[in-house]
Amino acid sequence: MSQSPPAHRARKRFGQNFLHDPGIIQRIIDAIYPMPDQLIVEIGPGQAALTEFLVASGARVNAIELDRDLADWLEPHFASASNFQLHRSDILKFDLNTLLPSGDSNAGQSMRVIGNLPYNISTPCLFHLLKYADRIEDMIFMLQKEVVQRLAAEPGTGQYGRLSVMIQYHCQVDALFDVPPGAFNPPPKVTSAIVRLRPRQHITHPAQDPAMFQTVVRESFSQRRKTLRNCLKPLLKQHPEADLPIDLSRRAETLKVEEFVQLSNAFSQS
Repeated sequence: MSQSPPAHRARKRFGQNFLHDPGIIQRIIDAIYPMPDQLIVEIGPGQAALTEFLVASGARVNAIELDRDLADWLEPHFASASNFQLHRSDILKFDLNTLLPSGDSNAGQSMRVIGNLPYNISTPCLFHLLKYADRIEDMIFMLQKEVVQRLAAEPGTGQYGRLSVMIQYHCQVDALFDVPPGAFNPPPKVTSAIVRLRPRQHITHPAQDPAMFQTVVRESFSQRRKTLRNCLKPLLKQHPEADLPIDLSRRAETLKVEEFVQLSNAFSQS
């Protein structure tokens, strides 16, 4: 596995920025701490800056790469590695359950997910991965620093929003460290950051109806400057008898995650 990466120009439509700083790469690998036989899913391996270390660790690496040119290089590059498998696919359309042993659909947490997520699909990618939260041990991602701040934001702050609530409901969020633009080629115009998401094995305040919970959170933040009473008008019309435990004169950004759950459950019960 000594062949150099292809002379590959980063493609804007894929949001590509290739990590090349050895110090940053080592810090990420230290954070991941891959172990033999762990099932690791790498989203967008690119030029294999992290993949080399993951494969060398003995982990079972499943790499998902959409770029055909990079995939054409990755496949022969790791041809001798029995613990590497390439999937030429879009992560937004990929079913992670296909990576698990047959008949193992209820075996609990069993995979780790890592990646330098393209900035242009980071939010939809995170929502897609939440579908598999009960099968995932942890997720370690490189994201735009602003996105990491939103993931970890507290109520009452400007960064707190729909993404904060939905991710924090499902996961513990730990912002690890920042990554400067110079660590990439080409350098992006923004600072990046590494975040670890740990899906919760037991949700303390569970939503009775996950679809209702998603709707309540989405509608509550649909007009940030307006009160919940204004944002939730459609739901209030559908559930006029709902006994709501939350003061609707408040704005969404003031509610804790468990208060969104209380609000959602009240609508569900009505």
